[in-house]
Amino acid sequence: QVQLLESGGGLVQAGASLRLSCAASGRTFSNYAMGWFRQAPGKEREFVGCISRSAGTVKYEDSVKGRFTISRDNAKNTVYLQMNSLKPEDTAVYYCAAGTFAIVSQRAERYDYWGQGTQVTVSS
Repeated sequence: QVQLLESGGGLVQAGASLRLSCAASGRTFSNYAMGWFRQAPGKEREFVGCISRSAGTVKYEDSVKGRFTISRDNAKNTVYLQMNSLKPEDTAVYYCAAGTFAIVSQRAERYDYWGQGTQVTVSS
């Protein structure tokens, strides 16, 4: 079992930045690829980005490319999502997820463990 706990969400104005953190416990963090997903009210959960075990591969959803950055610190068992130039359409609950597959995946069903989520609200 892997437990994931997101933090860092909040209410910000458009154009601001936030950094989300996801702390993992329970198993060897470096064995897991990590992903970030989000779910806005009335919408399905969508892929935001993901990072491989060694951070050698990172992928992003098109709408966040150039604004969001995913990183990880395996020594601290933590993955981060730096969000810059936030827009109202980024408003959602953000979830981190862990998966044992090789490299990365944009498919939510491939991830084995999920956090409870953290709310990000961007006002215009």
